[in-house]
Amino acid sequence: MNRESRFVRHAAAKPNPDAAEAEFLGEGGRVVLSGRWTADQGASVERAAARIASDAKGAPILVDLSKVARLDTLGAWVLERTRGEIEAAGGRLAYAGATAEHRILLGEMNLPDEDYAGPPKRGRLMGFLHDLGVRVVGAKSDMVSGLAFLGEVVTACIRVASRPSTFRGTALVNQLEQVAFRGVPIIMLISFLVGGIVAQQGIFQLQRFGAQSFVVNLIGLLILRELGVLLTSIMVAGRSGSAFTAEIGSMRMREEVDALRVMGLDPIEILIVPRILALVIGLPILAFLASLAALAGGGLTASLYGGMTIDAFLARLQAAVSFHHVAVGLIKAPFMALIIGIIATIEGFAVEGSAESLGRHVTASVVKSIFMVIVLDGLFAVFFAAIDF
Repeated sequence: MNRESRFVRHAAAKPNPDAAEAEFLGEGGRVVLSGRWTADQGASVERAAARIASDAKGAPILVDLSKVARLDTLGAWVLERTRGEIEAAGGRLAYAGATAEHRILLGEMNLPDEDYAGPPKRGRLMGFLHDLGVRVVGAKSDMVSGLAFLGEVVTACIRVASRPSTFRGTALVNQLEQVAFRGVPIIMLISFLVGGIVAQQGIFQLQRFGAQSFVVNLIGLLILRELGVLLTSIMVAGRSGSAFTAEIGSMRMREEVDALRVMGLDPIEILIVPRILALVIGLPILAFLASLAALAGGGLTASLYGGMTIDAFLARLQAAVSFHHVAVGLIKAPFMALIIGIIATIEGFAVEGSAESLGRHVTASVVKSIFMVIVLDGLFAVFFAAIDF
């Protein structure tokens, strides 16, 4: 016997002890897996999975993972692929004896676990009502978590106020620069253009009745009471609110928030309080500047399209509006800033460990902030109308 034949016989006598195996017990379609279902045992994993798929024959299969030495992403993917093949043939595969790590890997394959029998079949109406109910319950959960988070922020502010030496003034100044100072050009430009557009359309419509001079009353009341602060809040939600969510979410992904807690520091006091205070201080200033820019745009448009001089525009504006109209817009601004800050930071803390999660929560932050700002503006409008202010 030559040396090569002796080597082959010796290798055959020692099978791989780590190879993936699938043993059918015949008790209600029970299959016991053993060995290492990992990438380095890929060939045996494929053979065992193929055996499971071929012996299933459309019958329900219960796969026992309790004896699996190790399961990695490849093994989980092959098992889930096999389950898809079995279910496509009219059978069913469920898992038993899976550890927490096994469930995580199998769950990452985007297929349900052993206790999930598939989504219930619903008609269009029932599906719509189900989705609506889920969203209503989710909105209630968001409201409760928002109130709880607001309580934590208020508590942190009280702690900072009782210990002024712990307040991070540098962080507040930095956030004011990011929120207010750097946002002035774009906010004033957009407000100027919107003011001009509103004045132009108002002049075109009022000219039919020979009342184009009343466009000053229109843009004065609309901008100072509603449009100035609303536009500013929407732009701040899209600009600064999304930035807050992205910053805090990135810190969550890099576990910097957990590091702050390990060092005995309060993330609410360090990360949230300066940002929310910057919004509460900066948004009224931006709203005031935006209103001035919108009035300037309206005045320029009135002079170009309505033949109204700047002096006449200012005189008419002074007669049409008073200080309480300005106060209405400025009173709303801090509340809108608080709403934007709370939503943005909550979504930031909800970010998990993936870029997809970060993008999803940034989007949710902007959408929820804009929605709540509009709702809050409507509530304020009803309130001020009720008290005749």
